Amino acid sequence: MLPMEDINLCAAQLQAALAAGDLSTLQRTVHTLKGAAGMVGAQQVYRQCQQVERDCAGNPSGCSAALAELALALTSLLGMIDSVLAGVREDLAPEPGLPAMAPAPARRLLRQLAQLLDDGDGAAIDLLEQSASVLAASLGVAVFQEVAAAAHQFEFETALALLPAQPPR
Repeated sequence: MLPMEDINLCAAQLQAALAAGDLSTLQRTVHTLKGAAGMVGAQQVYRQCQQVERDCAGNPSGCSAALAELALALTSLLGMIDSVLAGVREDLAPEPGLPAMAPAPARRLLRQLAQLLDDGDGAAIDLLEQSASVLAASLGVAVFQEVAAAAHQFEFETALALLPAQPPR
């Protein structure tokens, strides 16, 4: 991802190209950015690139305001990307009590299993059977077998106690 300094530099370079009358560089750069924005669905940036292209084609002296709006659209997009990535990082962070290397889907399964066992829900047995390989890889085969054996005996409290410290719900 581009740091804010790079966005400011890009905006400054586009403004410099405009000031130097280098419209071909300006248009080529904006057109390339428009294509990239279109590919990733960044509609605000895409539309602002279209505006810059129109303004530069019809009245190059009117491009400055459109370029400033483009820089704002890029800043907004990067803010949204940072927000999404923060959520992904949080989802991938190890949870207390769970194996550090347990991938996010395994952590979700372990949380779901813990909830079912805590509720005394027989669906816990189905989950254990359907997700045996993932759960065994996450818990270790020996722990998985103990949890499964207890659950099959409907000893849900025992099975729950065998799980690593309860994951947050």
